[in-house]
Amino acid sequence: MDLQRAVDLFVGQTGHWTASRWAQPAGPGGTRGDLTHGLVQRIADRAADADGQPRRPVPRLVADPTLTDQLRVVAADLLAATPPEAVTAAAAADVEAVRAALS
Repeated sequence: MDLQRAVDLFVGQTGHWTASRWAQPAGPGGTRGDLTHGLVQRIADRAADADGQPRRPVPRLVADPTLTDQLRVVAADLLAATPPEAVTAAAAADVEAVRAALS
C-alpha cells in the first residue's frame, strides 16, 4: 500500500474521534493519542532524513483530534522530499500497523 492511501485510511478511521476516544488505552504504548503521536514523530523523522534536515520534535498539541492533521502534514512532507520507495513503503507499513493497533 502506498503512503498516501495508508494515511487516508487512517484519517478515515480516526478523523471523527473525540478527545475521550483518543485518551483510551492502546496497550503498553500508552493511549491511542500517545501511539499516534509516536507515529507522527517517526514520519516526521523520515521526512527530515530524506530532506537532509535535522530531526526536530513534533509538538504534542493539547487536542488529540488534531493528530490526524499532523499526520497528513508530515506524510505530505515526506512525499515532497521524494525519498526512495523503501522509505515510503516503511512509512506506509508503520501507518498501517498503528491503524491496526487502534482498532
